[in-house]
Amino acid sequence: MQYVSIPVTHYQQNCSIAWCPQTKEAILVDPGGNADTLLGAIKKLGLNLIKIVLTHGHFDHVGATSEIADSMDVPIEGPHKGDLFWIDDLDYQAQRMGFTPVKSFTPSRWLNDGDTVHFGEQTLEVIHTPGHTPGHVVLFHRETEHAFVGDVIFQGSIGRTDFPRSDSQALIDAIRTKLWPLGDNVSFTPGHGPESTFGEERKHNAFVADHRFG
Repeated sequence: MQYVSIPVTHYQQNCSIAWCPQTKEAILVDPGGNADTLLGAIKKLGLNLIKIVLTHGHFDHVGATSEIADSMDVPIEGPHKGDLFWIDDLDYQAQRMGFTPVKSFTPSRWLNDGDTVHFGEQTLEVIHTPGHTPGHVVLFHRETEHAFVGDVIFQGSIGRTDFPRSDSQALIDAIRTKLWPLGDNVSFTPGHGPESTFGEERKHNAFVADHRFG
């Protein structure tokens, strides 16, 4: 698997284009906005977009989903159905966050823990990681030891849990029991900010570092 992350909108959220180098089939992970920029990058890379994959239902990570899905005639996979209420509320989210309202959508496929997402010869493993939102998922590529983690964890921080149906303890538990076992060498692309590794965060992240838990 190869990938590139492109920050979009004034929120500078990371949207990732991941592709299979053998087949050039590609996916978009969390297209939060600037559809023209993302589609232009896909064209420049010579890729064939086959689906959109979402980690969670917050507007800043799904804002361009309908536009791209409709224009490219591709399916939408994810997140977990626990985030249906967020997707149903896109208009309110857009207004609250200062974005232009967009058309809502229904994913072609909800993702559950243990599911897989395929593009070309590549496979992403789906890990349900509730806490930031109840339906958040992480996408893990085992061969390259890389994860797309949305807003679960960041370099030096973790996702906010002051939203409706957020759960701080569930988030910490998901990170420590579902992500850490994948290995310290796993690098990750977060929804915002720079990449890091699980090993670095286990050492230095003030919220989930090992030393905080004895």
